[in-house]
Amino acid sequence: MNNGAFASKQQFEQLYVDHHRWLCSLLRRKLGNSVDAADLAHDVYLNLIKKGQVPSHEDSRCHLTQIAKGMVIDLYRRRRLEASHLEGLMQQAEPQVPSEEIRALATEALVQIDGALHANPPKAREALLLCKLHGMGYRDIAAELKVSVSSVEKYIAAGLRACRPFVSAAGL
Repeated sequence: MNNGAFASKQQFEQLYVDHHRWLCSLLRRKLGNSVDAADLAHDVYLNLIKKGQVPSHEDSRCHLTQIAKGMVIDLYRRRRLEASHLEGLMQQAEPQVPSEEIRALATEALVQIDGALHANPPKAREALLLCKLHGMGYRDIAAELKVSVSSVEKYIAAGLRACRPFVSAAGL
């Protein structure tokens, strides 16, 4: 190394000029492709720049080889982990996607339910939607609509009766 002193820009440039082609060739043989070799060679030089020191001319190739070997090991380790993770994802049960027919039936049922709800008075429709879509309790719905709890019960019962034939037909 450079006796503990920080290397100059010219020293890094000279190291690069002297050894970059050789390092890429070495990495290409180890990795089997020039793209990964070029990426890792770049990373080797970045590693040296971060450390701020350049090995002596006599030790340059040995030092570059040691850094490159460590990076190759890290690359293979990372790829093994990624492959293992992807394999695990592939083995998980696939999410159930409804068939086109089931989606069409559900859409048709929703259109019919919407029509049935609009045939009811507005407060009855709103009471059912507040209960089923927003999870509100009967007392809260009564306060929201400014009606009695018994009215809310009647509204929701009427709405459910109106929707039942369409829900049963669609298998929902």
